[in-house]
Amino acid sequence: MPSYLVETYLSRTSTGGRRAALELRARSAAEELTREHTSVSFEQSIHVPEDEICFFVFRADSSRDAALAAERAELEPIRVVEAVSSGKEKR
Repeated sequence: MPSYLVETYLSRTSTGGRRAALELRARSAAEELTREHTSVSFEQSIHVPEDEICFFVFRADSSRDAALAAERAELEPIRVVEAVSSGKEKR
């Protein structure tokens, strides 16, 4: 199943608590979609404070499914793009 990066705005001054709350919403939205027979899982987030962006990584069958999870989580996605791993990590 492919991975998708959901790019969002997150200010450099946002606390870890704000990011944790967004991660919780992302995980919950993915679980809700999966219960509705749209397979999506939330993997992680990557905050780049200097650029004031945060990437949320979802595994899903399509970018549309990843975008739907982001919208349900109210992440206010800027864009959704497929991410290809280098293959060095074992899953």
